[in-house]
Amino acid sequence: MNLSANLHSCRISIVVSHPIPYIIPLFRLMVKQKWNFRVAYCSLEGAQSYRDRDFATEVAWDVPLLEGYPWVCVPNISPKPGLNRFFGLVNPQLMQLVGESDIIIVYAGYAYASFWLTALAAKLQRKGFIFSTDTSRLSSRSGESWKAKIKPFLLPKIYNLGDAILVSTQFGKEAIADLGIPEERIFITPFVADNEWWLEKAAEVDRTKVRQDWQIPNDATILVFCAKLQPWKRPQDILEAFAKANVTNSYLLYVGDGAMRSQLETRVKELELGDRVKFLGFVNQSQLPAIYKAADLLCLCSEYEPFGVVVNEAMLCECGVIVSDRVGARALVEPETTGFIYPWSNIDKLRAILQLIIPQKDKLAQMGQNAKKRMETWSPKENISAQERAIKFVNN
Repeated sequence: MNLSANLHSCRISIVVSHPIPYIIPLFRLMVKQKWNFRVAYCSLEGAQSYRDRDFATEVAWDVPLLEGYPWVCVPNISPKPGLNRFFGLVNPQLMQLVGESDIIIVYAGYAYASFWLTALAAKLQRKGFIFSTDTSRLSSRSGESWKAKIKPFLLPKIYNLGDAILVSTQFGKEAIADLGIPEERIFITPFVADNEWWLEKAAEVDRTKVRQDWQIPNDATILVFCAKLQPWKRPQDILEAFAKANVTNSYLLYVGDGAMRSQLETRVKELELGDRVKFLGFVNQSQLPAIYKAADLLCLCSEYEPFGVVVNEAMLCECGVIVSDRVGARALVEPETTGFIYPWSNIDKLRAILQLIIPQKDKLAQMGQNAKKRMETWSPKENISAQERAIKFVNN
């Protein structure tokens, strides 16, 4: 069976925890390529307004998430539904959906009961079972020692359930292969944004106008930290490094909200940084291109970050990036060409990078152009091609 026949004749079901902006373009591209598929959502959080505990705010995405592809919402019978607990997604009808399919691709992680229901049904019915993971290293977000001890024993059993495993970077492939999973079963499906949408929206931005709205001079250098203000994102690191660098005519913007906001605001006052540090709060999807386009550098300081799609978004908007070596999206960063990589939590290293690059206006502009060009080969097209290869592998 050739690859084209695989996609047109196989009945493919894609199980997803909930609608997520960055995966929707993949489904629309599958439609264009005439895949015979449907998406099964375990929850509609995201398409509907919901309370995001990490952002500490009500979230309703302002881009369409349920248009342009076939989908169903499978009933969730959990007594306490939600995306933050194992039994928050319990969708037994997924077992029936498996029976109606030839290939099952699961984007919902193994941290949900519904993953295990789907895996069980696929194995019992001898259906092709593919699932994705955003793992780039095997440590857990919480750093709890019991998890670190159990993972080497548990994870090989989990990943061996997959006839093929989809990972987002070479780092992820190496991490899974180190668990003893044969490399031929591991496929790199780049973690992507909707490249066309970001490029189109970025081209519409009036950079000068955006900066005027922020009351920031047009010749200033702007750093952006765009993430939930939570401990594992380490938003305090860029603040301390920015203060120590003390480069004139530079500004730091926090885009996002969360538990650490008040702590950061207090620290800004202690450091006497005044209006050089601004908090924009939670910013919805449609407003982000203007922020990246008007900025010069995105900084992502996380100690735990399987990928970090904000890096894609910023680079598509001609914004260079600085990331810690715990960020999976460092796969996109060519040092001093598209950005910088530094050892996580090392504020002195981060400070030195800021002191080096902030005054170099021409290099910052070139870095942004290089970043945009890098994204030409890290797009939904590459992701879909890799999924096609995984399907062909499972069918052979």
